[in-house]
Amino acid sequence: MVDTKDGTGKGKSLGLRGGSTETSHVRQSFSHGRTKSVTVEHKRKRILTPKPGSPTGPGRTGTTAGLSDVEFERRLKAVEAAKAQEAERRQKEIEAAEARAAEIARLRAEKEAAERAEKEREIQEQRAAAAAAEAAAAEARSAQRAKQQPSKAAPVEATVDTAAAQAQAARAEAGRPTGPVMKKTLEKAPSNDEKRGRGKADDDRRRSGKLTIANATGEDGRQRSLAAMRRRQEREKRRTGGQTGDREKVVREVQVPDAITVQELANRMAERVAAVVKTLMQNGILATQNQTIDADTAALIVEEFGHKVVRVSDSDVEDVIVQASEDDAGKLMPRPAVVTIMGHVDHGKTSLLDAIRKTNVVSGEAGGITQHIGAYQVTTPNGAVVSFLDTPGHAAFTSMRARGAQVTDIVVLVVAADDSVMPQTVEAISHAKAAGVPIIVAINKIDKNGADPNRVRTQLLSHEIVVEEMGGEVLDVEVSALSGKGLDTLLEDIALQAELLDLRANPDRQAEGAVIEAKLDVGRGPVATVLVQKGTLKRGDIFVVGEQWGRVRALINDKGERVDEAGPSVPVEVLGLNGTPEAGDVLNVVDDEAKAREIADYRGRLARDKRAAVGASATLDQLLAKAKADEKVKELPVVVKSDVQGSAEAIVQALEKISTDEVRIRVLHSGVGAVTESDVTLADASGAPIIGFNVRANAPAREAANQKGVEIRYYSIIYNLVDDVKAAASGLLSPEIREKFIGYAKILQVFKITGVGKVAGCQVTEGVARRSAGVRLLRDNVVIHEGKLKTLKRFKDEVREVQVGQECGMAFEHYDDMREGDVIEIFETETVERTLA
Repeated sequence: MVDTKDGTGKGKSLGLRGGSTETSHVRQSFSHGRTKSVTVEHKRKRILTPKPGSPTGPGRTGTTAGLSDVEFERRLKAVEAAKAQEAERRQKEIEAAEARAAEIARLRAEKEAAERAEKEREIQEQRAAAAAAEAAAAEARSAQRAKQQPSKAAPVEATVDTAAAQAQAARAEAGRPTGPVMKKTLEKAPSNDEKRGRGKADDDRRRSGKLTIANATGEDGRQRSLAAMRRRQEREKRRTGGQTGDREKVVREVQVPDAITVQELANRMAERVAAVVKTLMQNGILATQNQTIDADTAALIVEEFGHKVVRVSDSDVEDVIVQASEDDAGKLMPRPAVVTIMGHVDHGKTSLLDAIRKTNVVSGEAGGITQHIGAYQVTTPNGAVVSFLDTPGHAAFTSMRARGAQVTDIVVLVVAADDSVMPQTVEAISHAKAAGVPIIVAINKIDKNGADPNRVRTQLLSHEIVVEEMGGEVLDVEVSALSGKGLDTLLEDIALQAELLDLRANPDRQAEGAVIEAKLDVGRGPVATVLVQKGTLKRGDIFVVGEQWGRVRALINDKGERVDEAGPSVPVEVLGLNGTPEAGDVLNVVDDEAKAREIADYRGRLARDKRAAVGASATLDQLLAKAKADEKVKELPVVVKSDVQGSAEAIVQALEKISTDEVRIRVLHSGVGAVTESDVTLADASGAPIIGFNVRANAPAREAANQKGVEIRYYSIIYNLVDDVKAAASGLLSPEIREKFIGYAKILQVFKITGVGKVAGCQVTEGVARRSAGVRLLRDNVVIHEGKLKTLKRFKDEVREVQVGQECGMAFEHYDDMREGDVIEIFETETVERTLA
């Protein structure tokens, strides 16, 4: 820039002192053709170089060149400290600014919330006032329409003109053109400025000239809900009809299940949820609309609202099964008899059935004993069809025998003539009596040496089984499974008994049956052996069995042939289940898949609730007491896998019977099918062996067991399995310590010896005194001390034992309170290994 004293722009130029200066002129251009000339000076930078010999070092400027190193370091530290203080001060200022901003934001938010609440309150008041004005205007309009029906269009036209005049005035007030306003223009949508919202007063002035139906009829432009319009129509209808009072309350039948949410209960009563919640609070129950209440509380609320309570339950889903189980007496047809063969193990039950069927089933059973329930159909010589059930006789299969007795019509009690009545024979009699079915006694092995059928008949008298030869009503037949003697007579007696029972069933209805056995077959999936009791089971039927459901994919009879249907008293294998059912479950055919799934889900949920209730029913004190009691109980965990459901059930029951107060067999898991890798993982985590009954481990399971060191034991005979587990559990028993008395000694005098302590001079009055035995000090026949001898001397020599009648010296270990007249009892202990009974 160039500055002059006289304002001419010419004069002395401003610049820095010293150094060379280069001057140049620059012309600047401005708008409207104006220009200006500017003088620019270019100065060269002055570079200072230290003089030779001056104490300057690296990093020093010209201002510090003359300072010593100590002074330079001191000033450098002062500068760094000043910088640190400045940074700290700036950080504090930033934090203070942020705190002030947060406080301002909080105050602003509170102020906005208060203003918002005030606006909402004003809007509510305006709406209430508008509603009251609307009601008054509606009444006035209805009265005016009733009086002036012919001249209806005139007021509307006048209202339109008035609205146009108001619009003209509003536009003039706002400074906008006031030309003729057409009705179409008045009814246009708001402009962009109005959408942006310039101000409430300005917006009201602009909208005041709009010609709308609300302005024409005197109503406000609020959007009303459909429910509000219906309520208004009902009020007007009651008013025109002369009904000024409240409408009559509708009493509904409200279905109340075991548990229901508050919102669902309000919907079923057609009441407001808020009213239901308020009623609950008045009854001392704090619940939201999504919370669940029990049936009693829901019934109380329904009654308070004046409705009728209809109690329903989740178990109502099974009503269709109960209704389907009822049969019409006119549709009943004769059916084959179901005969169960029961008795003690190795009395010839399966051999007898083989002779009847002309087959050889015994060779297929491990160890020659039956371990599954077999179901077969046999045609007798006179043409009658009989369904046979063969039950195992081993003690572990109690539940199987009970299941066979429950589904049978006649029980054939097989008793060996040489072995007579045995424990499982008595148990079979009890099952038959509990089921209320007739008994036919088959005395087997009559051709064997030592056979005495009369002894069998006599022993049966003690169990209230009086055969015909003894003057009773129970049929008895002497048979031989090897020679076939008496088999025809047995079949005739079965046919006679079946004829007396007059067995009938309705084949033309939905099937119902009992699961005799269930297993998980590789390639076929879950398979259930079902004895059809009512109706006809057909291929494609949808059924529910226990907690499982499915569709019949295939039916296989006892000969291994596929059939399309199975009538009453026919045993078949059913394929198509979604899971393995429990043996003893009831199979019912239902109409559709949704109903079957619903029933199965309900049963599964009920079973889970029961299992959870068993664990939750105990109190904390009971749980602590049980845990304290279990500290002394040793457990042997096992994992059981079997080929069929019935065998797994029998094994678990047999292992539970082994348990005692000191040792308990805990079955971690029992299932059907091959041993899998998950079973090995469970056994490894719990340190348990795996027991496989008639099953084997697959390849991944074998590899995992070898890597983790899990023991897998295979069995095919159940009593071998039980014996091995019993032996393993016996090893957990603590050994029994037995005490053996060997002698008495009486203290005659007590001596005090330096370095030794008190020594009792005794005389052995009974038995013998040994150095290694245990001793008790008795005073007036009360045990004062129990321990061991420190020394046993005869005169001055240390001896191992002293015989009766001799005197000796005794000293106790860690005890010297001995008196004359005390008695010393000498005994020995021995350890005896214990076994489970």
